[in-house]
Amino acid sequence: MGTTVTHAPAMEGLSQDSEPRHGPVKPERPAALKRRRRRENLAGYLFMSPWIAGFLLLTAGPMVASLYFAFTDYNLFDAPKWIGLDNFSEMFGDPRWRHSVQVTLWYVVVGTPLKLVAALGVALLLAQKRRGQAFYRAAFYAPSLIGASVSIAIVWKAIFSDDAIVDRTQKIFGIDVGGWTGDPDMIIYSLVALTVWQFGAPMVIFLAGLKQVPRELYEAAEVDGAGKLRRFWNITLPMISPVLFFNVLLETIHSFQIFSSAYIVGGGAGGNACGPADGSMVYTCYLYVQGFENSRMGLASAMAWMLLVAVALVTAVLFWSQKRWVHYEEGAR
Repeated sequence: MGTTVTHAPAMEGLSQDSEPRHGPVKPERPAALKRRRRRENLAGYLFMSPWIAGFLLLTAGPMVASLYFAFTDYNLFDAPKWIGLDNFSEMFGDPRWRHSVQVTLWYVVVGTPLKLVAALGVALLLAQKRRGQAFYRAAFYAPSLIGASVSIAIVWKAIFSDDAIVDRTQKIFGIDVGGWTGDPDMIIYSLVALTVWQFGAPMVIFLAGLKQVPRELYEAAEVDGAGKLRRFWNITLPMISPVLFFNVLLETIHSFQIFSSAYIVGGGAGGNACGPADGSMVYTCYLYVQGFENSRMGLASAMAWMLLVAVALVTAVLFWSQKRWVHYEEGAR
């Protein structure tokens, strides 16, 4: 008898070595893809709209307006009148403006390095493991949070006024110069002391940079007989040079923008908002006087744009100089 061989029927809808009957998934059409991307972009712009509106209304708009006012005679009450470069020529010929530039440069050149030296010195101490380290970090950082407030400036003015704690302490050591806030030559030193007291923010940044220095470098240098000063100069400073550059840049810009502390500490002393005999008349303080006390907003706008140009030039010089002294991990400068 012959043997009948039967084959199992193939699964419905499938054949051997073939795709499913419905075929592969079709890609999304270009038009549908564009519509989906458009909806996603619209949602993103919707979430960004508060920031965009704030930037246009509170930053970009006032900047464009102030650039226009810089070439006009504008007193906040009457319509601005176009006068060209008269504001700039008057500004350069004003002896008080030149004095404000000198006071600001002195404050930047003296106050910024002292603040960074204090911040780095305390950071080096806090980088070592010791009991109560968290408390000390918080205590040294606290002045940076409250130092820029008006209340601290008022207290600072009281501390350095006549017959106050600083004046009495000086007399104990035979120094009788009176209160600093009433002396045209000494009031700027009280502002420098205030900015140095607020070294907490750069200290924290220095501390983070010190934590990234490999311990193996110090161990190898110590084996070679290098002392603490040489290890600091040849290892610590080069390794934290990017952090140092960041702090120098940030604190320099902040120093150019000083206003509240100079206005509060100097206000009322000798009947002048910028200190006795303009002793604390930094650039922004004189800008405020021209714009809001003398109602010369056009001249104040010109002064503001000159400050912007000066800060931009200083920033460019700092970025140019970093190639010579800032060292990065990959060896580039």
